[in-house]
Amino acid sequence: MIERTLGQVADMCGGRLIGTASPEKKIAGVAIDSRKITTDVLFVPLGGANVDGHAFVEGSLQAGAGASLWQRGREGAPEGALIEVEDVLEALQQLSSAYLLESGAKVIGITGSNGKTTTKDMVFALLGDSFRVHKTQGNFNNHLGLPLTLLSMPEDTEIVVLEMGMSDLGEIALLAKIAPPDVAIVTNIGESHLLNLGSRENIARAKLEIASGIKPGGLLVYNGDEPLIPLVLKEIEHSLPEGLRTFTFGLEGTNDDYPTGMMRRGGGMTFSARSEGDLCFSLPVLGSHNVTNALAAMAAARTFGVGSAKMKDGLATMQLTGMRIERLVGISGLTILNDAYNSSPTSARAAIDVLAALDGYASNILVLGDMLELGEQEREYHREIGRYAAKAGIRAIYAYGPLSADSAEGALETMGAGSVHAFLDKEEMIAHLRRNLKPDDAVLVKASRGMKLEEVVYALRDEPLVIEGV
Repeated sequence: MIERTLGQVADMCGGRLIGTASPEKKIAGVAIDSRKITTDVLFVPLGGANVDGHAFVEGSLQAGAGASLWQRGREGAPEGALIEVEDVLEALQQLSSAYLLESGAKVIGITGSNGKTTTKDMVFALLGDSFRVHKTQGNFNNHLGLPLTLLSMPEDTEIVVLEMGMSDLGEIALLAKIAPPDVAIVTNIGESHLLNLGSRENIARAKLEIASGIKPGGLLVYNGDEPLIPLVLKEIEHSLPEGLRTFTFGLEGTNDDYPTGMMRRGGGMTFSARSEGDLCFSLPVLGSHNVTNALAAMAAARTFGVGSAKMKDGLATMQLTGMRIERLVGISGLTILNDAYNSSPTSARAAIDVLAALDGYASNILVLGDMLELGEQEREYHREIGRYAAKAGIRAIYAYGPLSADSAEGALETMGAGSVHAFLDKEEMIAHLRRNLKPDDAVLVKASRGMKLEEVVYALRDEPLVIEGV
């Protein structure tokens, strides 16, 4: 984490020392929550919809904070070590960018509608045996989370792997300005954030802002199966960095890298790739979309000189962030695929493909929750997912939420009424599942984060099924 004198911090964030701040006093780390103050930490009093962090500056200093930022022109500054800045959030961002520059760490930036976190975990696994690597924790991938990720980075970090998320135009451009990538990955272009952006073309434009932020001579790795990406790159060619290199991945043979063989094995995938000849790689996660995520991660690792053997070991032993097709086994023996962290039509179809390809189970059961932020066509998107699941051969569908009722209607166009169930009450759906599932079934739970369907996952994992005659 960052350790600097107050004088250095003030220079790095464009502030000036006031109050009792001594230029030689050191801070260690950054905190934005006054309840998590540690000795000598720098407190950053951010403003919010209901709370202004400046109200907690005095208490944070009394609790042991080494200093605090303070908004210029604001009255009521308490006694203590303060750094006056024009804008607290911008000062935090500027501080993180300066710290990154001083560290000399290389940056791998990852964006895309789906697969950012999984790809980040893969890149981390591939590089971790050869370099000192730091990565985004959780979903700290926005204008606040990315600076905090950088400031928590050990001083000797060699490569930092950063998710770059967005909900509107201009947001990824800001993140790439704070942390200009040496390598940028665009996993795909989906439908998430249609509510704000209005079209997939605008989503592609928002994601490709990362390309303009790449350092001169850097590498852009992108999904070549998505035709919108080269179209947008053509639009922005005047703003692309000098000497930009590109590398495409995907399922199609027209890409620079693609799977030459792929099969499911147990709870994961085995594949070979054009870039690696006959060598086979194993992934502890299901789905052809995760194979393509791995190809993107491998392209990044190869740029830093990681060889085939280390990549093979890294992928086989990687640790994935939870709720991304996470395989669990309930106390009744039920197999549960937890993919309840996020959902969009693109990621829902990919998850359905995973479930439909499973064998060795009595039945494959799909639990769907609402996909959020899809804009005016949200109902049709949900109906289409129901149709897609029915045509994929899913045995039974459980739909939760007002929008997922449309998914149920889409499924009912080809499935019998006894195989499709729609609920507005989560506990009622859980009870129905427990009465009707069997220990040798496989159930996939897929929804946007706001639906909190991990509650269904944990109930099926931790509570017994109600098996007739037992």
